[in-house]
Amino acid sequence: MIERIFTNWTFTRALYLILGVVLIVESITSHQWFGVGIGGYFASMGIFAFGCAAGNCYGGNCAVEPQPKTTASIQDADPEEINSK
Repeated sequence: MIERIFTNWTFTRALYLILGVVLIVESITSHQWFGVGIGGYFASMGIFAFGCAAGNCYGGNCAVEPQPKTTASIQDADPEEINSK
């Protein structure tokens, strides 16, 4: 849990945290207690990196690995192999 809090900070996570804290402070000063819960939800999304603030599904379920670059050229391709697909 500690590792999740202190690593992989992105602009989106910081924005969720900042806007959540601002919403909490504004809700407290105007005595709108429902806003404290909503601000707490957004701030916790930023702190714990869940939901939209994570950037993708936590644990790599939605992460797409980049394809490695190949050095093969079009001349190395077998025409029968290309036509069979």
